[in-house]
Amino acid sequence: MNKRLRDLKSLLDEQIDIYNRPEFIPLDPISIPHRFQKKEDIEISAFFAASFAWGQRVTIINKTNDLMERMDNAPYDFILNHDDRDLRRMLGFVHRTFNDTDLFYFIEALRNIYKTEGGLENAFSYKNLSAMDCISAFRKIFLQYDAPLRTQKHISDPNRGASAKRLNMYLRWMVRNDDQGVDFGIWKGLKSSVLSVPLDVHTGNVARKLGLLSREQNDRRAVEELDQMLRKFDKEDPVKYDFALFGMGVSGFL
Repeated sequence: MNKRLRDLKSLLDEQIDIYNRPEFIPLDPISIPHRFQKKEDIEISAFFAASFAWGQRVTIINKTNDLMERMDNAPYDFILNHDDRDLRRMLGFVHRTFNDTDLFYFIEALRNIYKTEGGLENAFSYKNLSAMDCISAFRKIFLQYDAPLRTQKHISDPNRGASAKRLNMYLRWMVRNDDQGVDFGIWKGLKSSVLSVPLDVHTGNVARKLGLLSREQNDRRAVEELDQMLRKFDKEDPVKYDFALFGMGVSGFL
């Protein structure tokens, strides 16, 4: 590693120490799954929080909390055991372009995944595949139950070049584990080494300013380019640098 990369790594490691801290949990959508103790409640609430993660973080948190309340703050029990009367409580739910039609499908797809696939972890976990390929495999499973066309756009498709920011963030939450208590590390079917950075406007802009990313579009190719650079810094846990890049972006560091 040359001096420029060593200096960049030192800078990013310092920023990780600033942002990968429990104090930032209440300000982030990851605060939603941190309300729960049961593995299935954590992964389901996190799946919705990540699915809604575009726009202002306060709105994302409020909307996901609204959904959890409609599910009696027991998302796993709701997914498995809801009836038509329970579903009526979902009517009128809207977050940006995600509406109750999409929500009804998500609920039924999740129930099928727990009944037939053994749960969300199994639906995402494939040995010897990259995170992007795991997301593509999950997408096929999730959308196989006659998903409405409008709902399909809410599950990103890396095979069509999507960066899959929200699902990569979800995988970071579920798979990555350290001693800071922010990410959960409750999924053992994937390794942190295969995870991809959740590329959004903030992380992309900072990565370009630092010379870590040359591609202008925030798409799959950009994710793969940035992943390759971050693995030079830590091949076992490259996605930890998401904390640094995102934090530097939202704080106006660069």
